[in-house]
Amino acid sequence: MDNLSWNEFERVEMRVGTILEVNNFPEARKPAYQLTIDFGSEIGIRKTSAQITKRYQKEDLLNRQIVAVVNFPKKQIGKFMSECLVLGAIGAEGDVILLAPDFKIENGLRIG
Repeated sequence: MDNLSWNEFERVEMRVGTILEVNNFPEARKPAYQLTIDFGSEIGIRKTSAQITKRYQKEDLLNRQIVAVVNFPKKQIGKFMSECLVLGAIGAEGDVILLAPDFKIENGLRIG
């Protein structure tokens, strides 16, 4: 494992956001949802896809707060443009467990 310098870590913008919309993503190679996430007034609304269908139903994700990296370059996934990366722990069977704050907090707050 390569160690990051403190300066490299500080460049990673991990922010809290609230999921506003969840849609199926049938075009994805692996089962996934398309998410629309509110990161507050500074960053705004971002879209992404997430392979989280093993653990989460669409209705369970609405209005849920998550942690995501918001300063990666955009990534084209089929006809869909991903604008951030939702963070989660990857279980032994490839299922993703989302990272989230314990309490409802302001969208856009930085993780550090």
